[in-house]
Amino acid sequence: EVQLVESGGGLVQPGGSLRLSCAASGFAFGTYDMSWVRQAPGKGPEWVSAINPGGDTTYYTDSVKGRFTISRDNAKNTVYLQMNSLKLEDTAVYYCNLFGTNYWGQGTQVTVSS
Repeated sequence: EVQLVESGGGLVQPGGSLRLSCAASGFAFGTYDMSWVRQAPGKGPEWVSAINPGGDTTYYTDSVKGRFTISRDNAKNTVYLQMNSLKLEDTAVYYCNLFGTNYWGQGTQVTVSS
């Protein structure tokens, strides 16, 4: 059974940082692209970032380029999202996704507020 468990969300001031983690199990983690998707209050899902199986190719939506970094540790079956210089508009529930599938985690809330 595929399981994705996010952690690391919280309340942070604008300009602050958070590191999200997603622990994966139930599939061959090291052979799949992984992604992060977020959903802000009252809005639809927004794809944020993705990473290839080897971790050497990454993709970002324009609004987070230069501020967010996706990475993975295949030995730990974990994908990360380092978020720096957080803005109010980054407030959302962040979900880990097995890219191209309907497998999602439960989400972790990120709130950026002064």
